[in-house]
Amino acid sequence: MNKREQGSHYETMAAEYLKNKGYEIILQNFFSKNGEIDIIAKDTDTLVFCEVKYRSNTRYGLPEEAVDYRKQDKIRKTAAYYLYRNNFPVETRVRFDVIAVLGGKITHIEDAF
Repeated sequence: MNKREQGSHYETMAAEYLKNKGYEIILQNFFSKNGEIDIIAKDTDTLVFCEVKYRSNTRYGLPEEAVDYRKQDKIRKTAAYYLYRNNFPVETRVRFDVIAVLGGKITHIEDAF
């Protein structure tokens, strides 16, 4: 399995995880010139932008540690573009989550940044 296929596999796993928690999946893999958002979902009245990170082990750190300030900035800009492009009102509640997959274990960090 190449990296793109692997990423897609774990993003699908994360989307299923969120569905099981009662989230509505709106979109997977939203792209803009600023970057990509892995999953856009709705949790009650909040629009949730999720970054999915996978590591098979901790040799290079925990998966959530890969969502550094630079990555967060790209996600914020991409989310702002998504909101603008889809005419969401300014007062729309939004949240940024990280779904970290280490081996087969999923950790969902709500309001990560």
